[in-house]
Amino acid sequence: MTSEASQLRYIDIGINFTDPIFRGEYHGTQRHENDFEDVIQRAVDAGCKKFMVTGSDLDESKHAIEIAKAHPGLCYATVGVHPCSAKLFDTHPGGPSALLSALKSLALEAKEAGHAVAFGEIGLDYDRLFLTPKDQQLNYFEAQLQIAVEVQLPLFLHSRAASEDFERLLGEKLSQLPKRGLVHSFTGTVEEMQRLVDLGFDIGVNGCSMKTDENIEVVKQIPLERLQIETDGPWCEMRPSHASAKFLKDAPPLPKAVKKEKFVKGLMVKGRNESASIPHVAYAIAKIKGITVEEVCDA
Repeated sequence: MTSEASQLRYIDIGINFTDPIFRGEYHGTQRHENDFEDVIQRAVDAGCKKFMVTGSDLDESKHAIEIAKAHPGLCYATVGVHPCSAKLFDTHPGGPSALLSALKSLALEAKEAGHAVAFGEIGLDYDRLFLTPKDQQLNYFEAQLQIAVEVQLPLFLHSRAASEDFERLLGEKLSQLPKRGLVHSFTGTVEEMQRLVDLGFDIGVNGCSMKTDENIEVVKQIPLERLQIETDGPWCEMRPSHASAKFLKDAPPLPKAVKKEKFVKGLMVKGRNESASIPHVAYAIAKIKGITVEEVCDA
C-alpha cells in the first residue's frame, strides 16, 4: 500500500458487524473459521479509524453494543429496529410497548456509557413489504421517532421507495430532534436528497448508492459537508457491472479475496463486503465530484 493511501483516514458509518457472515456462518451453516478480528484489522490497515455498527432490532442492537464494548474507541453502536423487522413489535413478549420500552432503556444506557452514538436503523422500506407490511412499518417508525425524541441521539435512518411518508413522519418530529442525523445507504432521487439536506440531514453513500448513472448524478450533487461514507457490509459491494466502476481506475487495489469454500485466513471472502473496501467508496466519490480523495476523507 502506498504511503499516500495509508495516510487517508476513513470512518465506516454503516457496517453490519453483527451479521453471522463475519464469523464464517452463512445461512446458519459454519463454512469457515470466525475471522471477525481479521476483518477489523484489515479495515484498520486500510485507514479505517472508526466503525458505526448498525443495530437492526433489539438483539442486534445489544450485539452491536457488545462489539463496541470489546473494541473501545474503534467501534460504536446504533440502537433501533429496522423497518424490515418492524413486525417484531407485534410478536414481542409483552407486546409493542415492552419492546419500545426495552429499546429506550438500552439506548439511554448505551448513550450514557458512550457505546451508542445514534438511534436507528429506523425508517421505511416499501421495496420489501413482504418482510413487514406498510401499516406496521408506519406505526413503528412513528413510535420509534417518539423514543428518539426522549433519547436525543442523532438518527440513523433508512428510506426506500417511501420518501413521501418518510419525510412526513420525520417532519412532524423535526423540531424535537435538533441533532438530526443521516439517511444511510441513500438511493433516492436528486430532489429527495435535496429535501433531506434542506431538513438538516446528512446522506450516507456506499456501493448501492452508486449503481446506476442516475445514482451517480445524485452523488455528484450531494454537498460535500453533508456526505458520509459507508460500506454497509456485508451488503452493497461495489461491482464491475456498476456505474461506479469507471470511477475506480486510480483507486488502490483491495486486499485479495477468495471464495468462502477456499477460505484462507487473512484474505477477504468474495461476495462478503467489508470495511476494508471503504477506500473505493471514497475514491469513486472523489472522481464523481472532480475533487481529491483527501478532500472527501477530510470532509
